[in-house]
Amino acid sequence: MVRWRPDSPESEGKFMTTTNRPAAQAGSYRFGDLDLNRIGYGAMQLAGPGVFGPPRDRVAAIEVLRTAVELGVNHIDTADAYGPYITNEIIREALFPYDNVHIVTKVGIIRDERGGWLPGNSPQSLRAQVHDNLRRLGLDVLDVVNLRTLAGIDDHATVPGELARQFEALAELQQQGLIRHLGLSTVSPGQLAEAQQVVPVVCVQNFYNIANRADAAVLAATAGQHIAYVPYFPLGGFSPLQSDVLDSVAKRLGATPIAVAESWLLQHSPNIMLIPGTSSVAHLRENIAGAALALPPDAVAELDAI
Repeated sequence: MVRWRPDSPESEGKFMTTTNRPAAQAGSYRFGDLDLNRIGYGAMQLAGPGVFGPPRDRVAAIEVLRTAVELGVNHIDTADAYGPYITNEIIREALFPYDNVHIVTKVGIIRDERGGWLPGNSPQSLRAQVHDNLRRLGLDVLDVVNLRTLAGIDDHATVPGELARQFEALAELQQQGLIRHLGLSTVSPGQLAEAQQVVPVVCVQNFYNIANRADAAVLAATAGQHIAYVPYFPLGGFSPLQSDVLDSVAKRLGATPIAVAESWLLQHSPNIMLIPGTSSVAHLRENIAGAALALPPDAVAELDAI
């Protein structure tokens, strides 16, 4: 059964993170000079269907963000391409001036007028996207900017050495004081090494979950270098995870399959951080419940075999 720790706030304020809050139960991980709770929130689903256009209920989207922070989330993952622009505008409306909340955004992809995903990885485009994020979020400095590669979008456009040139453009903006830290999204071990030659990488966002572990090499590389590994679609993304074993373990523990899948990730490697997304407050609470669940060894062994 999932049990919460007694409530004894260490600080006060509507958006103050405290160690007793659900999202803080899994501890934190160091992003450069930032201590971020291992449970964050991915804002992708706050836009309309297909991550395009406005949400059906903007008020509900704002409530989700504010509830996430009240539950202890202290980092929000976003991108100006979500909507496009709409998700960042909602984040600003809900959370500005971001007291004890850090924004992690990404650049490298843009949208066309019909919602298609397009490459936006030229140095000029990357600089423009950083400034667009700053403006729409109302920030002078972006805490973390992830460079999203074109893997899965335009694989033919990916050429050796290209990532370093793109990362150098972002490193220049970092030197100018517009970005605190840089990360990567959807990269191979070789691309991680390439980027590390330019400037330290604080996090990597790749596809990984209990049922999809093809990215084990990158996870191991990041763990060895003390780089945060942030699996996107930790709950299966748009195809929810389904497993008889997962369901059986969850039932035995009196928890939800979502909480068990998240807890498995958190226990799988200490550098894993989660950013499950939802547009529902009820689902948000369910997602964050995974932070308070400790899996016994026999359950971990069963789940490892999936």
